[in-house]
Amino acid sequence: MATELTGTLRKIKESGNITLGHRDSSIPFSYVADASGTPIGYSQDIQLRIVEALRKELNLPNLNVRYNLITSQTRIPLIQNGSVDLECGSTTNNTERGQLVDFSIGIFAISTRLLTKKDSPYKDFADLKNENVVTTAGSTSERLLKIMNAKQQIGMNVISAKDIGESYQMLESGRAVAFMQDDAQLAGEMAKAKRSDDWTMTGTPQSNEIYGCMMRKGDPAFKKIVNDAIKSIFSSGEIKLLYDKWFNQPIPPKGLNLKFPMNPTFKEMITDPTDKPISD
Repeated sequence: MATELTGTLRKIKESGNITLGHRDSSIPFSYVADASGTPIGYSQDIQLRIVEALRKELNLPNLNVRYNLITSQTRIPLIQNGSVDLECGSTTNNTERGQLVDFSIGIFAISTRLLTKKDSPYKDFADLKNENVVTTAGSTSERLLKIMNAKQQIGMNVISAKDIGESYQMLESGRAVAFMQDDAQLAGEMAKAKRSDDWTMTGTPQSNEIYGCMMRKGDPAFKKIVNDAIKSIFSSGEIKLLYDKWFNQPIPPKGLNLKFPMNPTFKEMITDPTDKPISD
């Protein structure tokens, strides 16, 4: 069988290992909640279902899982150079990235918005003239924010933090008055805040996007197993259990509940899966 395999499947079969990319602060998708360093989250659960499918397909019951910490800036290069075989986290499937890597069918749908203090005067992007606005380096939010700032000549001071956790810290400390990011991730940051009621999600959505699992480009056999595993989660109804577990129930480490209902776009994706980017 090994001689028939190619690409990632052959790499996994011959080594007995698969390397998964993970984030450390992308709540509730992929994050580290305790000193063990083991990632947990909604996307991580999906990733582990894919690993189980690979164990069966390759007849590798003892397939070993390795983890490699990624950021928004390093995730694509680490997939491309073979350091990471699969990354299910909070990565938007868009046309630009699709030139560099392949994406699975969508595993989540989001909009990009702002997080601000509830009592602040900053309710939308036009209110942010001459103000510090933070976003995450290497994210689609960073690209959208810079394009909007230039085209509309808003005059925002755009700050790019290394990850979501650092972005929120800049907002909480007052070094920025607003934080632009995907709405589900903003809900995660708001839920873990010292005083959740102090914050609000606001602003006109600047994009509608889908998250997918990333893998190396041009590996259809591997991609089929990944997609089939995700489709099985959808068709069996397990996706509803996973969604409720991470978005409508208390989650580690502090027992926070994001209270984030499933949006219509994602409901449609479950019924009719796609690996194509979506746009406004």
